[in-house]
Amino acid sequence: MKLKAEKQHEGSIPTASMADIAFLLIIFFMLTITFEVDKTQVILPKTTIRVEIPKKAAYVSLTEGGQIKVSNGEELSASVPGPEDVFSFAAGVVGSNPGKEFVLKADSNSSYRDVDAIIDALKRAKVRIIYLLSNQQTVDDVG
Repeated sequence: MKLKAEKQHEGSIPTASMADIAFLLIIFFMLTITFEVDKTQVILPKTTIRVEIPKKAAYVSLTEGGQIKVSNGEELSASVPGPEDVFSFAAGVVGSNPGKEFVLKADSNSSYRDVDAIIDALKRAKVRIIYLLSNQQTVDDVG
């Protein structure tokens, strides 16, 4: 008895779930990405102490030339004319979020008088926690 050969099925890769996988990857990357809100370029002072800074902290940046930029931690930084404007900005941020931390990012060559004026403005605005950003030295760099 002669048997008839059935149709040969060619192998294929199922692609029905590829769109689902791509969609899940897009959602994953959208949820895990973080943006840098303050892109002011400064040369930070050196330190050997390391403390983690909260991700959503507000930023105040001071360049060597005395330019001041502020960010509430969620929006990109914007320039302000002087320390009094830092005070009004910080008072607004603290008014909406009393426990908000602030990070002062000052160039190592900036004037101490300018740094002190910004810290005073933040204190008057009733900012509770102020971090001073610095460049951490490793053990090999010290000495």
